Amino acid sequence: MLKGKVHKYGADVNTDVIIPARYLYLSDPDQLAGHCMEDIDPEFLKRVQPGDIMVATTNFGCGSSREHAPLAIKASGISCVIARSFARIFFRNAINIGLPLLESPEAVDNIAAGDEVEVDLSAGTIKNPSNGRTFTAKPYPPFMSELIAAGGLIEHTRKRLAAGSNQ
Repeated sequence: MLKGKVHKYGADVNTDVIIPARYLYLSDPDQLAGHCMEDIDPEFLKRVQPGDIMVATTNFGCGSSREHAPLAIKASGISCVIARSFARIFFRNAINIGLPLLESPEAVDNIAAGDEVEVDLSAGTIKNPSNGRTFTAKPYPPFMSELIAAGGLIEHTRKRLAAGSNQ
């Protein structure tokens, strides 16, 4: 179960505002986190707490295909991103680094900045206690849940290799 305060954004939040291109020489997640959202929301890093949740409208993560953007979000403390829709490559990169994303237009329409929400990834439910509503998103298939739980594709692979599995 994930639980956190909501940081809400609009449509077409692109990878260049998630992590500005001037920081692409960085690869350490903690250094990237130090610049997450600074061009679109200069106060984000002062407000974000570990476990918080990001909510946006449509086409979240559009733009370039770099993994820096989901890495910066995850390292900043965000535990999950909920949106109406995600750019396809951003979705894939986020899953590969272990950042869960959920698509739920109804949730996006009924969650405000500052609300505390609860997310159950395995059930695909999003609860907003401030208005008493519960929303659904498609839960992940088991293999994707394993990737996220392991912390991403690399960690998942490391764990499988250490366990002697070649599948």
